[in-house]
Amino acid sequence: MRPLIKRTLQEHIENKCFKGKIILLIGPRQVGKSTLLHGICKKFGEYLFLDGDDPDVRSKLDNPNFEQLKLLVGRYSLIFIDEAQRIKNIGLMLKMIHDRMAGVQVLVSGSSALDLNAQTQESLTGRKWEYQLYPISWEEWYRHLDYLSLSQQLESRIVYGMYPEVLNQPGEEKQILKELTMSYLYKDILALSGIKKPDVLEKLVVALAYQIGSEVSYNELAQLLRIDKNTVMNYIDLLEKAYVVYRLNPFSSNQRNEIKTNRKVYFYDTGIRNAVISNFDNLQLRPDKGALWENFVINERMKYLHYHQQDVQHFFWRAIQGGEVDLLEQKGNQLQAYEIKWNSKSKVKLPASFSKHYDTIPIAVHPENFIHFVVNE
Repeated sequence: MRPLIKRTLQEHIENKCFKGKIILLIGPRQVGKSTLLHGICKKFGEYLFLDGDDPDVRSKLDNPNFEQLKLLVGRYSLIFIDEAQRIKNIGLMLKMIHDRMAGVQVLVSGSSALDLNAQTQESLTGRKWEYQLYPISWEEWYRHLDYLSLSQQLESRIVYGMYPEVLNQPGEEKQILKELTMSYLYKDILALSGIKKPDVLEKLVVALAYQIGSEVSYNELAQLLRIDKNTVMNYIDLLEKAYVVYRLNPFSSNQRNEIKTNRKVYFYDTGIRNAVISNFDNLQLRPDKGALWENFVINERMKYLHYHQQDVQHFFWRAIQGGEVDLLEQKGNQLQAYEIKWNSKSKVKLPASFSKHYDTIPIAVHPENFIHFVVNE
């Protein structure tokens, strides 16, 4: 059996246990939420496990009163509720446990923000700590492998991504990713959002997969798919809440020459993106390697900052007449520009129209220095 990859969030969550709040862990399916929380629970001893995918569990939890909850919880001081978005009134149930069962720690996982956040947002205000778990981060993989093995894997990781099952079963990546896309990619969206045209949703995902690294026009997507612009926006919003894609907004201080409307859309995992378009070609043979590298770098930077609790906003920048900055990070009043280059010898220079208004020295991110961008040393 392969040793488990230690997750960066493990110590954060362990340190929050039994300190008076519910712990909520959300993220895509199959990224290791259940494994992580089971491992944490075992460190504390006995615990009650409730699986929201189990119809019998749902029947007991959908509308419980306090006396029923007391009987269910019994002597346990630690409860782990998995796939909690499947349980009706989960927010009210968790509020009841928090407010009326002193000393009981509840850990909750959910594979979708579509329903879980809607159910818990008001009920658990001030009563929860919330974390997001992503596919394995480069930092977690770095701590799992030796440096040489890690550096040799970069290109394959860009192609096949960072899902735990993909990493743990080398040689089976294509089959695993196809299964993940077919079984899980749209499951929460279709189950929870009432979409009536899943074929349009699938076509939209493919269209977005071909546009990573480029600005996305909602109007153009609407024309391509023969649906209205609002439907495109709603579908992308659902894909974002289900952790399939995320958007990068344009940065602007209202200069007249700046792009302010279009967005960039990236995939949370480049392996999933490549599975969507059925292209697992070697990176050196791909015309999209620059866009893939950009997507991969931004993913890993996002994971790193989230896991280390850095409050940073991300943007891209482009002028109407041309000139672009790949990634901007804003922390308070500080602005840092990054240029993401596959070729480490590429010259890095900010557009004159950007440098005129913003005081930042660009940092190039390429395969040779990438590790310093996404690993806490």
